Amino acid sequence: MVEVKVQSLGLDRSSNTPVVILQEKNGSRVLPIWIGPSEASAIAMELAGMKFSRPLTHDLFASIIGGLGGQLRRVVITRVVDNTYFAELLIQRGAELFSIDARPSDSIAIALRVGATIYTSDELLEHNSIEIAEAPEFESPSESPREEPVEEGLRADELKEYLRRLNPEDFGRFRP
Repeated sequence: MVEVKVQSLGLDRSSNTPVVILQEKNGSRVLPIWIGPSEASAIAMELAGMKFSRPLTHDLFASIIGGLGGQLRRVVITRVVDNTYFAELLIQRGAELFSIDARPSDSIAIALRVGATIYTSDELLEHNSIEIAEAPEFESPSESPREEPVEEGLRADELKEYLRRLNPEDFGRFRP
């Protein structure tokens, strides 16, 4: 398994779909995962350190895990089938280790909230990764295209505003 971190959020220009970019912790390969706008917003808000007086869905789930005596040990992005990524939440409670099937976007949002590590397989990184030089395919959700790549990441307020303005009809499906 290869540990990865959230490198940035971007927007696929061909489909106007948010993309979370995972980068291997001790390397340069990156893995883009196309996600929904609400999950992108949840990830962006956590990366920006935004907190709300009432728990949002991913905060609630993190509280439930802890309240039931569990601890999220890690998230594993396991595979991709027909352009759909799969993940598992590995939760430990006492001596028991539970594996729960989940969407990568939700898993990442929860992992960020509790400080859990994120992993994927070397094979998945090898076959589905992009080189950092390809990052200009993903742009900031601003009014005009950016000149520079999104390597440094999106500002949470930019992503939030763009997502607020999107219509459901604007979303396409990623096709490699």
